[in-house]
Amino acid sequence: MAHFILVIAALIPILNPLGQAPIFMSMTSRYSADERAILARKVGMYGFFLLLVSMFIGIYVLEFFGVSLAIVRVGGGLLVATAGWQLMSSDPSHSVLVSSDERLSEEQLRQRAFFPLTFPISVGPGSITVAITLGASFKRSGLDTVLIPLASVLAVAVASFLLYWCYRNADRLLKLMGETGTIIFLRLSAFILLCLGIQIFWNGISELMAEFLIQHWPK
Repeated sequence: MAHFILVIAALIPILNPLGQAPIFMSMTSRYSADERAILARKVGMYGFFLLLVSMFIGIYVLEFFGVSLAIVRVGGGLLVATAGWQLMSSDPSHSVLVSSDERLSEEQLRQRAFFPLTFPISVGPGSITVAITLGASFKRSGLDTVLIPLASVLAVAVASFLLYWCYRNADRLLKLMGETGTIIFLRLSAFILLCLGIQIFWNGISELMAEFLIQHWPK
């Protein structure tokens, strides 16, 4: 139980499902309600598996390719910032359409659900870093060899379900705000997304600079 609470407490603040719902809404406002429901469900599923993979084998994958967590933050921050800039540059008159005559295929929905909605928007560098850090800190012996992985899976499942639930109900905000309010809200969400990407990027650059100074600065 303690480990379950630990993982939930570490993941929920960084995932921030409620805070991410407006961003999901801004990126899917042109889709129909059925398509948004499918996307929300797939984001929850993809987020679940991505977090589990990061938690249990992420550190080994990074070590195999020689990639540091700081580099993950730099690359992921650039992706998030790019997505925010694209939203800010889009035509607001098109972004508020709740339904669309153009129906997406199942394959297109799967692709868009993973990138960019799941990665890097919903489960981004911050979430992946937390998951990898949690997995690397697991100390398993005796009964904990079973209990810790089980508690981790349950905690990730709960966090992913909260992500799905918030996304699934995000479209209700559109009906409450009206067209003008929606345009303003979507622009603010895009700006926040851009700022988040820059912040993640800066965190990664700061870590790399600190490592460089430690290694090369004369004592």
